[in-house]
Amino acid sequence: MRAIEIKADVILKGTRVDGIYSSDPEKDKNARKFENISFQDCISKNLKVMDMTAFTLCMENQLPIIVFDMNTAGSLLRVVTGEKVGTLVSG
Repeated sequence: MRAIEIKADVILKGTRVDGIYSSDPEKDKNARKFENISFQDCISKNLKVMDMTAFTLCMENQLPIIVFDMNTAGSLLRVVTGEKVGTLVSG
């Protein structure tokens, strides 16, 4: 909610994996990583990106989400300096 109030450009979502996958990559070796995915595709594929209320607010306000691995050294710096890291969820 705060990100919307301050008109943030993007939400950064740090996780244990390096993006959004077709299934849990820690359990499924055939899981496929998405570099980019739409909000609607996340919903239709039933991908659990984040709390559904927060996810819906981002979608309704066209606030993109970048999902990245927070445990990889330097990944946050790479994200904020504009490098393509993780998965971008947008319109």
